[in-house]
Amino acid sequence: MTRSDPRQNARLSAALSGAVDLSAVKARAEAANRPADPEGASASQWVLDVTEATFQAEVVERSLQVPVIVDLWATWCGPCKQLSPVLERLAEAANGAWLLAKVDVDANPRIAQLFGVQSIPTVVAVAGGQPVDAFAGAQPEPQVRQWIDSLLEALREQMPGIAAAENGAEPDEQTEEPAEPEDPRFTAAEDALEQGNFEEAAAAYQRILDEEPANEQAKTALAQVRFLDRATNVDPNAVAAANANPDDVDAQLAAADAELAEQKVDEAFARLIATIRSSAGDDRDRVRKQLVDLFDLFPADDPRVVKARRNLASALF
Repeated sequence: MTRSDPRQNARLSAALSGAVDLSAVKARAEAANRPADPEGASASQWVLDVTEATFQAEVVERSLQVPVIVDLWATWCGPCKQLSPVLERLAEAANGAWLLAKVDVDANPRIAQLFGVQSIPTVVAVAGGQPVDAFAGAQPEPQVRQWIDSLLEALREQMPGIAAAENGAEPDEQTEEPAEPEDPRFTAAEDALEQGNFEEAAAAYQRILDEEPANEQAKTALAQVRFLDRATNVDPNAVAAANANPDDVDAQLAAADAELAEQKVDEAFARLIATIRSSAGDDRDRVRKQLVDLFDLFPADDPRVVKARRNLASALF
């Protein structure tokens, strides 16, 4: 298996996303049993009320077929009450070309943490198991419609479910490729992720790499597990702390993780490259290693990675 296979990437991303909401079994059970708020309840097949317990199935797995647009809201949020009905109307009109997943952030804080939400409403588009675009704040309906239309146009060729729904077929009616046989080594790692055991999952992926050093899927998974382990524990004030202490290498490493978790990829890379330029010895090598690990979270031809690799080479030599 190679990292260039989008189905494998989506499956891996789904497992990692599941680790966030499955890491505390008790929290999942409580979220699943919590009554839905009447204001946010929905009775549509295209509009889903999602909890931490159902996030994996309703968002990650469904996004392998069509885009899932996640509406992160709260009952006390005035702008949310303006935006949510707009999204619901557009979801109904789309007839399954995309799905709307509504998440009450007060009841499901882990999902908000997963997306690095800083204010609500926040809307995140998920495709192939990964966030692909987002916006924050209430937007007028024409602007929201244009954003969704652009998203669908960009994804239409790689997600046949969009056209199938637009032509009147249900997303579940689409023909899928036969599932690949499960590799028990990866299954063990994914089981550890579902239990929130990052250390055991990392060890499982490392064992695969010890046997197959060229296994790109295991390499990518190991980088993602290590990042997820750090990102779920990062201080919300990490960036401010790092900016106030530019010579503190540990602070810069934590801030880069925080920025990457908020989709600020270029900022995270630039921060670590600047730290490499200003450090030496073991500190410099530690920062370089973490930066290279972050590169492994992305396809090798990602323009941001290509640019950062050039800048890293310049910083080192």
